[in-house]
Amino acid sequence: MLIYLAIIFNAILVNNIVFSQFLGICPFIGVSRKIDSAAGMGMAVTFVMAVATAVTWLLQHYVLVPLGLVYIQTIAFILVIAVLVQMLEIIMKKSAPGLYAALGVFLPLITTNCAVLGVAIIVANKDFGFIYSIVYAIATALGFTLALLLFAGIRSQLELADVPRPMRGVPVALLTAGILAMAFMGFSGIKIG
Repeated sequence: MLIYLAIIFNAILVNNIVFSQFLGICPFIGVSRKIDSAAGMGMAVTFVMAVATAVTWLLQHYVLVPLGLVYIQTIAFILVIAVLVQMLEIIMKKSAPGLYAALGVFLPLITTNCAVLGVAIIVANKDFGFIYSIVYAIATALGFTLALLLFAGIRSQLELADVPRPMRGVPVALLTAGILAMAFMGFSGIKIG
């Protein structure tokens, strides 16, 4: 049980996929203008990352490794993620049209979200067990969601602030993201277990 708490803490705070590993930056910057869009993207990424990790783990251990096809790992993983995102898009279009409209172009971008592919490859390369992989994927996705929500909250406050004209928009967003990354580095000294 303690090992799973360590995995969760580590994936969410210490090695946050956005602030420590710099994966998923495109949706991090693009969707973080509104808190509700950030929350929706976080939920979508959490679902896709968990399911994609489970499917790619099974694919890796029961198809690619036994058949000696590990060299096509990245292509196979991208195809799996693309199919999952297409399924999610169809389901969201029917069941949650408001969220589907709010996410707009960023929902199909989950297909190319390097955080989803990155977690699948990390799990495969480090040869994690199945349950460990799923816990790691969900915790990493929750860390991604936390980063999105924090950043969206800060950006909504920056809209009200008197920011110098040359720093408005993306420059102040990138500066804020850098400060958040440094803040998350403070968690690296904490050890569990």
